[in-house]
Amino acid sequence: MKKLCFVLLCVLFSLVACSGEGEQVSDQEPVENDGQQEEPAEPAEPEEPAFIYPFTGLKADEEANNRAVAVMVNNHPKARPQTGLSHADVVFEILAEGNITRFMALFHGDLPERVGPVRSARPYYFNLADDYNALYVYHGAANYIEDMIKNGAVQGLNGMYYDNDKVLFERSDDRVAPHNSYAIFDGIFSRAEEQGYPVEAAYEPLTFTEEVTAEESASEISFNYGSNSVSYQYDETSGKYLRYSDGEQTVEYVDSTPIELDNVMILETAHQVIDDAGRREIDLESGGNALLLQQGKVQRVQWERIDGRIIPTKDGEPVPFLPGQTWINVIPTSPGIDGVELSSGTE
Repeated sequence: MKKLCFVLLCVLFSLVACSGEGEQVSDQEPVENDGQQEEPAEPAEPEEPAFIYPFTGLKADEEANNRAVAVMVNNHPKARPQTGLSHADVVFEILAEGNITRFMALFHGDLPERVGPVRSARPYYFNLADDYNALYVYHGAANYIEDMIKNGAVQGLNGMYYDNDKVLFERSDDRVAPHNSYAIFDGIFSRAEEQGYPVEAAYEPLTFTEEVTAEESASEISFNYGSNSVSYQYDETSGKYLRYSDGEQTVEYVDSTPIELDNVMILETAHQVIDDAGRREIDLESGGNALLLQQGKVQRVQWERIDGRIIPTKDGEPVPFLPGQTWINVIPTSPGIDGVELSSGTE
């Protein structure tokens, strides 16, 4: 009898063990499938660039803490084509003496190896450079202007003291003075440090937009500085403006790279000749009428000096720039904006 009970217990145990083989034990309840697919996740919003260059709005790989550099660039016909202008964040074009303009090219985000030909200083230029907190690079100045700079009007580097030193300035053999002096960019910062000037700085960025809301077309623009003519033509392929001086395209001297601009600003203000040499005083403080050209369109705006910077405004509010390079033309109030010819290019 005991043997029979033991056999029955063994058989029962074997049946229970066999019934559990291959089964998974789980605390989770089965998921019901109703046949519907899950909705795809919403696409992520594009991320704003972590860093931008403050004067162009273009993306930077890291925070740019180098100090801006403003260089006086010759625009005499014998100095064209110039070197380095395609790298400039902003170029200011203003009359010097006579009917010839001079450029002050502001560099920060894209530094060339060389820039020039470099010419002499003027107060309205170095005041701009100082307000933009830029090192001011020039070659020569009238005594009273040089005294102003030495007394702290701006932190400047004068080619008169470094002429052809091969560190800061170099003379070319293919042009004659005063149209052959070029600034070497690496030398700018080393010479600035020798003078005790800071070579690092932080800048608040300008206001930028990706979209232009203007409706008036302006694909061809022209005006005169006396006998010196300037024109811009909009290139639909690149979405940029090409610049011309006296009918010749503004390009790089070495490789003919064209100057291509995302923003062109033309502003009018009072000019006054102050001496027999034809030097001028130019009002860059009071504001006034201006044109802003972007993407083949024109906006009729005002210009203001806000925190030292020349800014287009409407109803007192800044009008944003497109990311990219900017050229600012300063013209006399007579004939002023009324003397600027605008065309849609389809007439």
